[in-house]
Amino acid sequence: MKRTTGGEARAAWQTAGVSGTVLVLGGRSEIGLAVAERFAKGGAREIVLAARRSADLGAESERLLAAGAEKVATVEFDADDLAGHGPFLEKVVAEHGPLDVVVTAFGILGDQARAEADAEHAVAIVHTDYVAHVSVLTHVAKVLREQGNGSLVVFSSVAGVRVRRANYVYGSAKAGLDGFASGLADALHGTGVHLLLVRPGFVIGRMTEGMAPAPFSSTPDQVADAAVAALSQRRGTVWVPGLLRLVFAVMRVMPRAIWRRMPR
Repeated sequence: MKRTTGGEARAAWQTAGVSGTVLVLGGRSEIGLAVAERFAKGGAREIVLAARRSADLGAESERLLAAGAEKVATVEFDADDLAGHGPFLEKVVAEHGPLDVVVTAFGILGDQARAEADAEHAVAIVHTDYVAHVSVLTHVAKVLREQGNGSLVVFSSVAGVRVRRANYVYGSAKAGLDGFASGLADALHGTGVHLLLVRPGFVIGRMTEGMAPAPFSSTPDQVADAAVAALSQRRGTVWVPGLLRLVFAVMRVMPRAIWRRMPR
């Protein structure tokens, strides 16, 4: 992966055109926070962190204020509460104004071994990682269409490009999300609303703690640098690291007998 230098990253933050409100759905996400931090450094007026137990987001708020955000707000958000998505967004817009950027950074990895025997756990993974995204992205797209502008940053995963036996429950959810976001991006074309789909590989962080890093791993900071740079360039998709795009071009045609033995 080509590493973004400090100067290149700062230029990307400043040209991303984000001077208003940034909403991060998944306010504890390491990647979501890293993206928000770059917007704070680039001049975002206000950052809204949305998560469960939002009163406990003090450290995250301080981090963004230290990065240069004029204001950081925390709001209660339960991704799994589908009925609450519409009212939640209405309240955010009423209290914090039009949204420049909405980042969907929530999700769970789940336990593959447990999901293979526990249907309820398997459904919980798919509900959070796919169904909840379909719901909230549909609501967000409607809000941004009515504004006539704004950007959506959606975090998919290379796990969804071709689903592996080793993590097929999580991978299937990401495959659904990837397809939905790709179609939504096409539906938004010409409306003034832009959607960036981010496909990271293995990300070294809290979610993967205790797991051996996979080849072509990245950090939350590297993913954030790539995402914000791609947003500033109005790109539709970014792979992190970029080399994974070529790797998966080969993996897509790998014989299934070999593919099913591939690790996570």
